[in-house]
This record gives sequence, C-alpha cells and structure tokens, in this order.
Amino acid sequence: MSHIMNSSVETLLQYHPSQQQQPKDENPALVFESNLLQKQVEVPKEFLWSIGDMVSTTQEELKEPIIDLEIMRNNDEEAIAIAAKHVREACMKHGFFQVINHGVDQNLIHAAYNESATIFKLPLGKKMSAKRKPGGVSGYSGAHADRYSSKLPWKETFSFHYNHQNSSNTQVIDYFKSVLGEEHQQTGWVYQKYCEEMKRLSLVMMELLAISLGVDRLHYKRFFEDGDSIMRCNYYPPCKSCSHTLGTGPHTDPTSLTILHQDQVGGLEVFIDNKWLRVRPRPQALVINIGDTFMALSNGRYKSCMHRALVNADRERRSLVFFVCPRKDKTIKPADNLLSKNQPRKYPDFTWSNLFEFTQKHYRTDSATLQSFFQWHCSTSIASNF
Repeated sequence: MSHIMNSSVETLLQYHPSQQQQPKDENPALVFESNLLQKQVEVPKEFLWSIGDMVSTTQEELKEPIIDLEIMRNNDEEAIAIAAKHVREACMKHGFFQVINHGVDQNLIHAAYNESATIFKLPLGKKMSAKRKPGGVSGYSGAHADRYSSKLPWKETFSFHYNHQNSSNTQVIDYFKSVLGEEHQQTGWVYQKYCEEMKRLSLVMMELLAISLGVDRLHYKRFFEDGDSIMRCNYYPPCKSCSHTLGTGPHTDPTSLTILHQDQVGGLEVFIDNKWLRVRPRPQALVINIGDTFMALSNGRYKSCMHRALVNADRERRSLVFFVCPRKDKTIKPADNLLSKNQPRKYPDFTWSNLFEFTQKHYRTDSATLQSFFQWHCSTSIASNF
C-alpha cells in the first residue's frame, strides 16, 4: 500500500512531555498534530483502518424522513400522528431522521461553529492543557490517541457535560473559563445557549418518540428532564489519502439520542441492508438518531444503527453533536406497555452510569457495544458476589 508510512511519525504524533511513564505492555499516549498531519500525503500506520471498515459507499443517499416540528408547537394532532408514523417506520429500520423548523436559531448554530474553530485553532499546548482525563468525557482529545494506539480516527474533539437541572445558568461558561481561561468566556456563553436549546429540543423529540411508540406522551420527557447530556464539537482536517482512514469508525452511539448538525461538506454514512448510505447535509435541518440506551428503553423496537464519518481530501469538515443522556443513576427499562407475552424483555436492567463506565474504561464502541456491555456487566456482578 503506497500510502502507508513505514518510517517514524514522531514529527506528526508527538509524545506529550507531561505524559507519565506507561507500563511496558501499554503505549504512551500520542498527540494529534493536525496542522502537520493534514499536509502529509501518506497516512501514518496508527490511522489505517481495515479493509472491512473501509468498504466504500454506494453513493446512494439514505431516504430518511424529514419531520417538520412546527406541528409540535401548533399541537396539530393529525399532523403529529402522521409524523409519528414516519418516525416509527424510520426508527424500526435504522433509527435516523431529520427535523426542520426545530426552533434553534441559525445564528446560534453559526456562532457555535465559529467558536469550535476558535478552540481547534488554539496552540497545541493550550489544547493539551484542557485534555480529557482518563475515564472521563470532558475536554480536548486528538484522535482519541490518549486511549488507543491503532485505528485512530482522523479528527479532534472537544466535549463537555451539560446537566439538565443544574441550578446554575452558567455551568458551561464556568467550565470553559476553568479549563481554557477567562478569555474564553464568550465561547462558554455560546455553548451554554446552544446546550439550553438542545435540551429544549430533546424534550420535544422525546414527546414525539413517545407518541410514535404508543406510550404516554410525557413518559420520556419526564425520564430525561433531569438528564446529564454530553456536547461535542468535532473537527476533521483534510486528508490527502482519505481512502485509507476514517474520521469516525463504524459504531453505534451508546447514548440515548443524538442531535447532530453537520456542515455542508458531508461524510456521515449509515450502514443499512449491507451497504453504506450517505446522510445528506441540510443546512436548516438537524439529524436525529437513536442510541443504544434508547434502543433498550424501547425494548429493542427502535434501532441504534451503525454509522461512520468519512474525511475529505481537500476540505475540513466540522459538526456539532449533542448526546442526550438520562441521569446517570436512573434504571434503564422499557415502559410496561411495550412488554407482552409476544414481546418479553430483551435487555436486563442497567444504569447509564454503568454503560458509560464500560465505554470509557473497558470497551471501544462498535456495532456490538450493548451486547458486550451486558456480558461485562453480568460477569462483574457475579464477581462482586464472591
């Protein structure tokens, strides 16, 4: 393979000077230097993915429904019933749909993108000073190189928690000031407002999902109103040899619901009927997809579908992602009326904190995350009884 680098990549993947010595059977964390990497023609071996992961797209687009959320504000019961039917059909097949007239100001979305550019253009040392701690989710990460040494994603991320019922209306502002400094108060303010809008929208989506499943309209809204969600900014630098690497590898989201805005470069793909389908970027729309936790809440009726993100040879790609999560100690189990003799429980009880710990400390998310989690959870529960 002509694009594989056989020589050292120390100029591209640098060892962070503050990194503590690792045991011999572990690799020290590498640092993703995107400004250098995107200028390279060859892909370092740490970023190469398997042939199975790199199966090319068919160029075919996903035919997901576009739901106009104006009907929810108008409480148009007939239109809501039709929309719920479309959502139900999509979620039973692949779990993806898009929403328009969602009420999130386009100027706020634009500002969020501007602030993400500010974050990722910071000097490497500044970004590393805010790096994600082991086992956590908040902070900066370059290619997840702090956790893995192969199949690294060609991206940088900046993530943080958003507690739905935090009494402070400055929780995000306070976080940005604490990790990046007082000069980033404006960045924190923009994401505080963005997260507030995502929380509002997520509860609307929970109403629509409840209607689509035939449970009490407020069932999921009540369940998630005190949630502890995750906001993430993604930056995918250009890659001259993008046919050998991925921005995000094939996986399902372990969270409950994902609300995504992708820029117009494109790259999101969903695996359905043994082929990868593109999800068209729509500037006025937000992409919604079901995660593993909501799949369990629906007793498996709604699908958490495998998806990935490609990188572009010439253009940078960015996205804004809000992962809707319940409060960490809440028990995940389906509503009673989703159970019957013909549809018994598919999954055992668990908490979001258990699944979150599994994905952050023990397992790299893929298409089998939930089943692997239950095996781990069962084994650890048995071990704790001895």
